[in-house]
Amino acid sequence: MLCCICVSAIDCVVGSWGPWSSCTSPCGVGSTERSRQVSIPPRNGGTPCPDLKQRRGCFGNNAICSTAKEVAKILPDSFKRNFKDPWRRPHMLMKEEKASYCVYLRLKQASAACKLQLWSAQLVRERLVCAECQSDAMSKSDRCGGDGLESTRTFWSAASVPGCHGSWVRESSTEGCRCPPYSVLFV
Repeated sequence: MLCCICVSAIDCVVGSWGPWSSCTSPCGVGSTERSRQVSIPPRNGGTPCPDLKQRRGCFGNNAICSTAKEVAKILPDSFKRNFKDPWRRPHMLMKEEKASYCVYLRLKQASAACKLQLWSAQLVRERLVCAECQSDAMSKSDRCGGDGLESTRTFWSAASVPGCHGSWVRESSTEGCRCPPYSVLFV
C-alpha cells in the first residue's frame, strides 16, 4: 500500500497598491512611493511575492516654491535702526510704519568672498543668525523678501560684499523684536 500525502503549493497573494506619498521635495526634484501588503504568503513552493514597494521621481511645486526662490539681500546691523533723513519733509513722513520682526536662520553655506569683510566673515556654516526685517525693507505683503522657509534651504546675498552669498534654513521668527548687536538686516 502506497501512502501519498499531496501538499499543494500556495502562491503569494498581495493586496492592491496604496496611494502615492507626497513628494519628498516641496520645491524641485524629489521622489514619491507607494506600497502594498501581503494577503497570503507563499507556501510549499508557491510563487514568491512580487515587489511590495514602488518609487518614482516627482517634481514638487508647492505654493511655497516661489518664496523659496527669493534671494534675501542682507547688510550688517551697523546700517541700523530706522535711519532718519534730516532733509525729509513732514509730508514725506506719512508712510505707515509696519512692525518689524526677527528671523532666526541656520547658515548652511557661505562663499569664500564672505571672509573679505569683518561683518560677513561671521557668516559661517551652522551658525544661527538673527536677521531683522524692518518696515522700510518690507514688500506689499508685510514681509521681507527671502526671509526663509521652515525646513527648506533658501538663499541670501550680502549687499555690500561682492561675491558673498550662501544658503540658510529658517528655524523660527518673532514679531515686533530687535535682533541683538552684530546681526543682519534685510534690505
